[in-house]
Amino acid sequence: MVKQELVQRSPVRIFEQSIHGGLKGGELGIIAAPSGIGKTSVLVQLALDKLLQSKKVIHISYTKHNDYVLAWYENIFDEFTRKKNLENIADVKNDVVKNRVLMKFSQEGLSGEQICRSVRSLILEGGFHAEALIVDGYEFTPQDRDRLIKVRELARDLQLSVWYSCAVQGKEPLYDSRNIPVILTDAADLLDVIIILEPKTDHIALTVSKDRNAFNPEHMALRLDPKTLLILEET
Repeated sequence: MVKQELVQRSPVRIFEQSIHGGLKGGELGIIAAPSGIGKTSVLVQLALDKLLQSKKVIHISYTKHNDYVLAWYENIFDEFTRKKNLENIADVKNDVVKNRVLMKFSQEGLSGEQICRSVRSLILEGGFHAEALIVDGYEFTPQDRDRLIKVRELARDLQLSVWYSCAVQGKEPLYDSRNIPVILTDAADLLDVIIILEPKTDHIALTVSKDRNAFNPEHMALRLDPKTLLILEET
């Protein structure tokens, strides 16, 4: 299979159709779930889909080790190529690597303004014209509204689509009446798309709880394989 065909047949196309064409430049999206359910896997698959289209991606990680993130990219890429018999694997992988920048930050002592300044510098001064920003492992607090406002301004200025992961944990209830994570309730108006991962008996379901101005939870025609955490079409 050639790379173009892999992109066209990707389940990410259905993912995008479920949210009216996918996350656009200037928009913020959230993948929310308890720990260990598949948030990082989904973010990496969305990033790889961009990279396979020769688009540039910045991946910000708040995890302790970049090796963790690199392992996700390696494992998912290998799984893609194994299942689809992709041609010219080495060349495709080189394109993926050169179009991706991994940035690691500690949440302690760094403001949203500092993070945005680093991203802006990489794009404008460093010439790395990314189309997507992935932010994984950030631990949200109810006081993060101002930070998200700054990220939204950055996204709009540079026409970046921005995907965050959000760990849903702590005391019940974890979600409000609109199926929005309680930790994000006060900032929900700043978020364009919110998708919830829900563990089921034999799969992990994806549900849209916010799509722009609509708070109408909708089940996507997609699921995550509980073993590989890959996005699959429902059969």
